[in-house]
Parts: sequence; structure tokens; C-alpha cells
Amino acid sequence: MSAHGQKRIGGPALLASGEGVARVQAALREAGFDGWLLYDFGDRNPIARGLLGLEWTTRRGFAFVPASGTARLLIHAIEASSWRHLDWPRATYSSHQALERGLAELLGGSGRVAAETSARGGVPGMDLIPGGMLDLIAETGVELRSSGDLVSRFHSVWTPAQREEHARASMLVKNLARDAFDRAATGIRAGETVTEGALAAWIRSEMARRGAPAQAGCIVAIGPKAADPHYDPGETGEPIRRGDLLLVDLWCALQDGSVPADQTWMGFLGAELPARAVPMWNAIRTARDSVVDSLRSRFDLGEPTRGFEADDVARGVVAAAGYGDYFIHRTGHSIDRELHGRGPNLDNLETRDDRVLGPGVGFSVEPGIYVPGEIGLRTEINVFMGPDGPEVTVDEPQQDVFLLLPD
Repeated sequence: MSAHGQKRIGGPALLASGEGVARVQAALREAGFDGWLLYDFGDRNPIARGLLGLEWTTRRGFAFVPASGTARLLIHAIEASSWRHLDWPRATYSSHQALERGLAELLGGSGRVAAETSARGGVPGMDLIPGGMLDLIAETGVELRSSGDLVSRFHSVWTPAQREEHARASMLVKNLARDAFDRAATGIRAGETVTEGALAAWIRSEMARRGAPAQAGCIVAIGPKAADPHYDPGETGEPIRRGDLLLVDLWCALQDGSVPADQTWMGFLGAELPARAVPMWNAIRTARDSVVDSLRSRFDLGEPTRGFEADDVARGVVAAAGYGDYFIHRTGHSIDRELHGRGPNLDNLETRDDRVLGPGVGFSVEPGIYVPGEIGLRTEINVFMGPDGPEVTVDEPQQDVFLLLPD
């Protein structure tokens, strides 16, 4: 598709309205920022695109929202059409020399400015300004700081419609996971060969058939293969047999702009879970539920929880059970209009995410244990930070591994 055909994914553009600008400016003053610099080039910054309502860009563009005063633009002379929906004062440039002068004027008098950047690359999803542009901005004399909490507050929050669509996707995913386990068990009873890849292909086709074709995907993995958290069986993968532990991770959204549901479920093709798997499952289930309990307790006390703190809760449970070395990824990722969203992650392993899990954001909670070449288990739910506290978005989260061949 050509650049002119690319469309912005998401809801209304907050900064396209005076009310939205005023809300952001109030937050900037509250946080001690002089302004928020939103930069985009070639549609590489989905945060800027979503907040500004951009559909396509081919040249470098800057939008500056000061803590007080008038929001303004610096754009290339050939891209007026891309920005015409914003009734802001604008300066244009054609040459790189004019860009540098214009940038100095745009930020003149500002000190501490928010932008989509991350100190030392600590939060990769916020690292959206290339190094060379950071150098150019630094030459203006401003002090750039991450816009992370602003992004959580204004970009990654779910609308009421997105919350409702997520709930529908969540129920679809839950039911489809159980149907996938039943399909595997039925095939084995009938003496058929059921492979990881074939079951994964069926799941993807069912997502579309059941009305959730957007951002659709899954992981299907038997015990040893599930020790790779991002395992891909390809078209075939391994055959699923009696006695196998089976992981099904699946995700989808109803449409572009909806918030996806992302869940992981475990089943065992037999009548009794292997003894080795029992304490592992108990550890990750307890870790999952402990995160939710901690979020609830702190909300009731009026205390915010930051992403790294929620990760610490889950990681502490798994470590206490003796499996800390095998919990090799973060506890959860942001979910907004993207499956892996731009809001706070539950992470104090891969990064130290100090963003607040504030009202309106959503995320996965997915502790796992992965022993290379031997066994892998994961449980995953999604949580939305609602007005009355954390809401687990799937009814009846899995408590026990499903025993799929009890006979």
C-alpha cells in the first residue's frame, strides 16, 4: 500500500480538539514539564500519530504542546495536507538548515520537555526518536524526559467502547481455547495425527470465522517446545500425543482500533497431571493471582502501583517456589489498541518500568516457568484498571490444568 493509503489505527485524536489540548496542558503543568514535543517521520511514531490524528507522513514533522499557551507545528512545506485538520499556528521548512532554525524557534524558552524517548533505552516501546534527532533537539538547549506516564494517561487508556469490545474478544478467546483443547483430544481418541501447526492454523481460521480477525495469532506448543516462550511450530510442528502437556496462547481483536484479548491456557492429554508439573503450575497460578491481589490492595489504600512493582510480586512467588531462574520474561505487557501496547509493562527483569498502572490502562499478567528442552508452563490473563480498581477481563481464570483425556 502506498503511504497515502496508510490509515491511523485507533480512536479519536485527542489533540485535534481544544479540550484535549487543555487536558494535556494541565497534566504537563502537574508533572512539571514545559511542554510535550511529538515527533514523527514516515509513520514511525504511533503515539504521535494517534494523539494528533495523522494518517500519513513522509517528512519529519514536529508538534509542540506547551504547558501554557498555544500549541504549534513545524512541518515540511509539501505536507500541509497531512496536518490540515490541526488548527494550530505552523512554521514550514524545506531545507535542513531551515529545519534546524525552526526547531530552535519551536522550543525556544523551554526547559524540561516530554518526548517519546527512554533514558538508556530502558523502555524500548518509548524509544521512538532516533539518536540523530535527539542530538539535534539537544542542541536547542531543552532537557528531554520520557513522556511515558503522559502516554499511559492519554494514549494507552481504553475508551468505554474498547473495554466492551475487549470483553467480547476475551470471551471468544476463552471459548476458542477450550474448543482447541477438545479438538486435540478428540483427534487423539480417533487415532488421528494432530500437529501443533495444524491446531494453530485451525485456531487462526476460527478467530476470523467467529468475528475477531484483527491482530489474530496463537502459539501451540507441547511440553518441551513450550519451554520456548515464543515458539513457532510453523505449518506442521510436533505431533500432539497422549501424555503431552499442551500450551495454547491465543490473541485477537474484533476490528482495527479494538483492544485485543490475549490469554494462555494449559491442558494435559491424560487423566492426571505429571507430578513434576504440579508445583510449577501452582507457582505460576499463585503468582498470577498475587499480582491481582496486590493491585487490589494498593488501589484500596489509594497507593499507585508501578510496572516494576507488579513484576516483583509475581517474580517473588516463583522464586520462593524454587523456579526463579526459569521465569525468563517480564510478568506482563501493556495492551491498548496494539497487542503489545505503549503503556506500562509489568517488568523489572528485561527493563525497570517505573510507569504507573493508572486508571484506564490494561495489561497482561502472564508468569511462566521454562526449563529448556524439557517443559514449559504459562498462565495468562488480562487486567484493566477500572474506576473501581483492577478488573480481570476473563471470567473464571484457569485454576487447574485441564485434564483432556480422563479415560
